[in-house]
Amino acid sequence: MASFKIEGGHKLQGSITPQGAKNEALQVICAVLLTSEKVIINNVPDIIDVNKLIFILKELGVKVEKLSSNSYSFQSDEININYLESAEFKRDGSSLRGSIMIVGPLLARFGKGYIPRPGGDKIGRRRLDTHFEGFIRLGATFRYNKEEYFYGVEAEQLHGTDMLLDEASVTGTANIIMAAVLAKGKTTIYNAACEPYIQQLSKMLNSMGAKITGVGSNLLTIEGVEKLGGCEHRILPDMIEIGSWIGVAAMTRSELTIKDVSWKDLGQIPEVFRKLGIQLERRNDDIFIPEQESYEIQNYIDGSVLTVADAPWPGFTPDLLSIVLVVATQAKGTVLIHQKMFESRLFFVDKLIDMGAKVILCDPHRATVIGHDFKSTLKATKMTSPDIRAGISLLIAALSAKGTSIIDNIEQIDRGYENIEARLKSIGARIERV
Repeated sequence: MASFKIEGGHKLQGSITPQGAKNEALQVICAVLLTSEKVIINNVPDIIDVNKLIFILKELGVKVEKLSSNSYSFQSDEININYLESAEFKRDGSSLRGSIMIVGPLLARFGKGYIPRPGGDKIGRRRLDTHFEGFIRLGATFRYNKEEYFYGVEAEQLHGTDMLLDEASVTGTANIIMAAVLAKGKTTIYNAACEPYIQQLSKMLNSMGAKITGVGSNLLTIEGVEKLGGCEHRILPDMIEIGSWIGVAAMTRSELTIKDVSWKDLGQIPEVFRKLGIQLERRNDDIFIPEQESYEIQNYIDGSVLTVADAPWPGFTPDLLSIVLVVATQAKGTVLIHQKMFESRLFFVDKLIDMGAKVILCDPHRATVIGHDFKSTLKATKMTSPDIRAGISLLIAALSAKGTSIIDNIEQIDRGYENIEARLKSIGARIERV
């Protein structure tokens, strides 16, 4: 098991280009299963979770060709559907939460889709009901093997229907869209997630011949078609990584330029960091962050303490709350972090408290952070990364801390961040993989 050794307390400088969006990649790569024609996807991030998914597709019989470091062609013209019932798939699929998204396209095109209970981050309960309830509404039969934790859906023909999702699940919406594009008749999905990832998936499917309207809203209408063709698609820059780099700049008091961020797809992210007092400048499609010796949290107009809470898009993404929490430890002022969507995502704060941060964990969902205003630096320590986002947050804390920190279990960070230590070194960070 690898670790990062980080010598903190050094200023960084330079520019960084964000990787392709992990969450979009996991969806659009599964969409290649909907057609027998060639699909080319560009700006694919080279990270563990995406590479695992590509491996599973290869095992399924998808012809995968790496065109360049971040571009692939996929052709799903000879799928081995029996692989889904093999011991190998039960092992490989269970290690990756994103594998759930092969079910919708396989069900739509081949009439069956199976999945072992997926793994992923240890951040609390993440239910799959929305996915399977959607498939059942489209006419699929559901079965579940309790002994093997194995889910399955089957249907000779899916039929369009009206559905109201019980929650605006991003992966659930993506899966149902991919199933509905080949269903017979019209499907409407109300309370659909409308994140940029869903918009990108819908645009890609429409370029393949699907008929999806309402893209960008929470009411999608899908007219089923008989078949889809090939296309070429480019994945957006990763908004979570962009937020992570903003956090790095703030905590290390560094000047940083984040290149080609696709501002129109960032939603509230720049504004939330501004509320923490961080200066951001828009320069064409780049974010410029000047060197700041301190930053002050803005209270509400009536003087009450700022709350930063997650919500479905266009609300603030839950994936950046861990980073906002770390950045707040050195702000001037106090903020309440409210993580509504996952039960266990704030439990990493005990590591920050060990480093000298003033954080009060109110309950599994809320933490109050009293910032040091850099009057007292965080202290280096040895820690373990519990999940992707907590891992990068602890890495940001270590870059700010005085002394040398060790972070174990960095495979969690590699799941979501491409070549992170080389990119940090390129802007002056002192980090090594051991």
